[in-house]
Amino acid sequence: MARVVRFNTAKFDVSKERPNPINPIPGESLLLWLRDQARPNVAVSEPDAEDWGWYSYVEWKGRKYMLGSSASDEEGGEREWILQIEKHRSVGEKILGRAKMSKNDECAEYFQRLLEGEASFKGLSVDPEP
Repeated sequence: MARVVRFNTAKFDVSKERPNPINPIPGESLLLWLRDQARPNVAVSEPDAEDWGWYSYVEWKGRKYMLGSSASDEEGGEREWILQIEKHRSVGEKILGRAKMSKNDECAEYFQRLLEGEASFKGLSVDPEP
C-alpha cells in the first residue's frame, strides 16, 4: 500500500528536466524540490527515471521508502502532479503481513505536509486507500 497525493501547479518547468530515457513522462522537478525542502532533516536520493515517471529513495528511521513522481500534460498553464510514497518491506514481512504502511505513517505524513505547505500547489488530495 502506498500513499498517493495529487495536486495541480504551474511551479515547475518540465522543459528543464533531464529527459526520461524510458518513457517521456515528467516528474523529476517535484523530487528535486522535495529533496531541497527536506534538507537537512531527511536525505532524498538523486531522482532516476522509470517507465511511469521518476523515483527517489528516502531512509526514514531505519526504513527505506520510495518517492515516485509523475506529471500530466499541461492544461491551462498547470499540470497535475502525483507523488506516491511507498514503504519498502522484506519478502518475509510481506508474506507475514508485517510492517505495512499505516494511515498515520510518519514518513508519508512528513512529505505530505511539505506539499501542503506550498501555496502554489492547488487542489491537493490523497487517494483513498484500497
